[in-house]
Amino acid sequence: MTEENKIEAELVEEEQEEIQEPQAADPAEAATETATEAGTEEEEQVSVETLSQELAEKRDQMLRIQADAENFKKRMERDKAKLLKYAGENILRELLSTVDNLDRALEQGAIEGGDPAQKLEALLAGVELTKKGLNTVLERFEVTPLDALGKAFNPDEMDALTMEASEEIPANHVVTEFAKGYTFKDRVLRHAQVVVSSGPTETAA
Repeated sequence: MTEENKIEAELVEEEQEEIQEPQAADPAEAATETATEAGTEEEEQVSVETLSQELAEKRDQMLRIQADAENFKKRMERDKAKLLKYAGENILRELLSTVDNLDRALEQGAIEGGDPAQKLEALLAGVELTKKGLNTVLERFEVTPLDALGKAFNPDEMDALTMEASEEIPANHVVTEFAKGYTFKDRVLRHAQVVVSSGPTETAA
């Protein structure tokens, strides 16, 4: 073997010594990594199950809230229908006293015998008492009469039945009131039925 070949062989041996074989993985480290991966998978599984359970609970809560809202809506509709059905109950109860007063007035007028003048006076007193009670009921429920007589004609509150000449009442003012008008709170309940003045009678020249 020549000197040159000997040097090449030595260089190859040195290179082979420098190349190290890969070390085998540590069994303990491998086990730790496996356990960590398994733990992560288990945590992810638990997290998914927890979220699914919370989602189901929220869904049940939403369904209960929706059911409660539907029940509340139905109850309010029933209460509203009941309120509308019996809306006039209070005023009708108050009017029963008026009916009682009318009955008493008629009984006084129907008694046989006695002075006719006294019977008429008792009847009129009973009617007057009834009217007074009725007005009290109307006022309690904010029903008030319109003051139309002698006032300027107002189509929002009055219905003109006809017109007639008047020396005392100016033109377009109310001369006579056939039926009294009434307001209920802030709105007209019934227009007054009136006769409107056309002014003084024109005299021939």
